[in-house]
Amino acid sequence: MNKITQILGKEKLTHIDDKGDTKMVDVGSKPQSLRTAIASGHVTAQPETLNLIEEQQMKKGNVLEVARLAGYMAAKRTSDLIPLCHPLNLTSIRVDVSIENERIEIEAEVQTIGRTGVEMEALTAVSVAGLTVYDMCKAVDREMALSDIKLVKKTGGTSGDFSL
Repeated sequence: MNKITQILGKEKLTHIDDKGDTKMVDVGSKPQSLRTAIASGHVTAQPETLNLIEEQQMKKGNVLEVARLAGYMAAKRTSDLIPLCHPLNLTSIRVDVSIENERIEIEAEVQTIGRTGVEMEALTAVSVAGLTVYDMCKAVDREMALSDIKLVKKTGGTSGDFSL
């Protein structure tokens, strides 16, 4: 038994079939339930870059607002980006992008009533919001870094709740 199997308590991973090929998990028999996920991450940037963002002086526009909208769009399109994700009918998306602690903080919360979770949608929202910040500011700061993107909390489903 490998370490992943020990952690999951399962003899095989759900996205691998008996031949070792990847597969999309059949969630058809799972009950629908309310499922939520919160993810977070941040972008570090030079103080001058943060000032330009705060003063809305970037040539491409309002960085924080465009990044927030990009996060919404990304959550809705996650199954187009991640090969084995199911397309989901999302019931709620919240993306917050703000300057705090001398960096850009990003948090996304996604919700659905369905048969599979929304962790990937929340993580994708945070990732794409961060990439959007980078894209909009790269002309003045190529040293920016996206980091610490992680699942903070999830609720619902048979695997139960999770919280950092």
